Amino acid sequence: MQAIIKPQYVDHIPKAVQGNVGQVLELKDERDMKAELCVDLELNQVIDRNVGDLSGGELQRFAIAVVAVQSAEIYMFDEPSSYLDVKQRLKAAQVIRSLLRSNSYVIVVEHDLSVLDYLSDFICCLYGKPGAYGVVTLPFSVREGINIFLAGFVPTENLRFRDESLTFKIVDTQDNAEEIETYQRYKYPTMSKTLANFKLTVMEGEFTDSQIVVMLGENGTGKTTFIRMLAGHLKPDTVDGVEIEIPEFNVSYKPQKISPKFPGSVRQLLHKKIRDSYTHPQFISDVMKPLQIEQLMDQEVLNLSGGELQRVALCLCLGQPAEIYLIDEPSAYLDSEQRIVASKVIKRFILHAKKTAFIVEHDFIMAAYLADKVVVYEGRPSVECTACTPQSLVSGMNRFLSHLDITFRRDPTNYRPRINKMDSTKDREQKAAGSYYYLDD
Repeated sequence: MQAIIKPQYVDHIPKAVQGNVGQVLELKDERDMKAELCVDLELNQVIDRNVGDLSGGELQRFAIAVVAVQSAEIYMFDEPSSYLDVKQRLKAAQVIRSLLRSNSYVIVVEHDLSVLDYLSDFICCLYGKPGAYGVVTLPFSVREGINIFLAGFVPTENLRFRDESLTFKIVDTQDNAEEIETYQRYKYPTMSKTLANFKLTVMEGEFTDSQIVVMLGENGTGKTTFIRMLAGHLKPDTVDGVEIEIPEFNVSYKPQKISPKFPGSVRQLLHKKIRDSYTHPQFISDVMKPLQIEQLMDQEVLNLSGGELQRVALCLCLGQPAEIYLIDEPSAYLDSEQRIVASKVIKRFILHAKKTAFIVEHDFIMAAYLADKVVVYEGRPSVECTACTPQSLVSGMNRFLSHLDITFRRDPTNYRPRINKMDSTKDREQKAAGSYYYLDD
């Protein structure tokens, strides 16, 4: 049997592949699918670009297309959703499913549980000790497989592989209006920013402390630009020659791309950047222990893997004293379990420290778990976009999902959001009712 693999780290592809996107796809095209896949994966705008000049998301879509145009019996995809926004993740899932034929098999490794749910027919869970050993279970149905993973217990083997089960009980904060009155309120004005030929307009909004605002939008809609404006790294455009004043916030920022330059161990880095926090017992128990930073203390920063770097970067960001924490894609490179742990760490820290966090996140389950308020980005990516006023979780999610034309329901066991299959009875019912995001208490 012939097997083709899409590798996990797409950033390494330019070292191995030369030429422009169109030429490489033309060379590999054995199924005469190039034109169709370029439309599905939005590759037409980069068709003449060199592979070395592609961004992370473009490289990911290119890698999926290269695998999909070839003829094989087995297709394997290692983490096809990293770097992609929610809309692109679903599109990629549809392309991967289209490879199923009467004589072909598709195997996917994926950490975004809602994409996994949408994509799969069967699920195998893997458990063990990272770097030491791993065990693969027999295949389960999709719902059962994901629920076994979250529960940490395999009923067929009568085996527990994790001490605690993971659940996603979420409360919409509209009901707690009375107690929110006591919090500190902050406002930012309506403002805009033009970068080359992209324009972002931000509608005025307000937020309180002990609150997490999640930003939802496609790649290229200006989420990082807004974060950098709040952080004071970018000044808004002047209106009729008058500069727009943004309240001065003390900000801690975790960027989207983490490139390690620090020559030394993790311990030395933490000592240099957050000396007071990393020795504080509360910070150790709330942040460092759950993120498993202790095990990395004596490793060189330059030798850390993607997931290890992400955990250290989160720890550095939360350890900086600030009023607002701006966190760009905290789930990248983390596995499903670490994502849930990271979400809990961020939520608990923001609540206890009475701070505010603005988070950009494409993993839908993580975004829904973290969000107290939602900022939806609308418009044409990379051309002109608007960041709406922060809304409540349900109305914000409804607005965002109606643009994507997908609906979510809740799993009754652990409350995780599940994407409805396109045109299923549930999907049609929820669309007719205008309830794209279903929060069932």
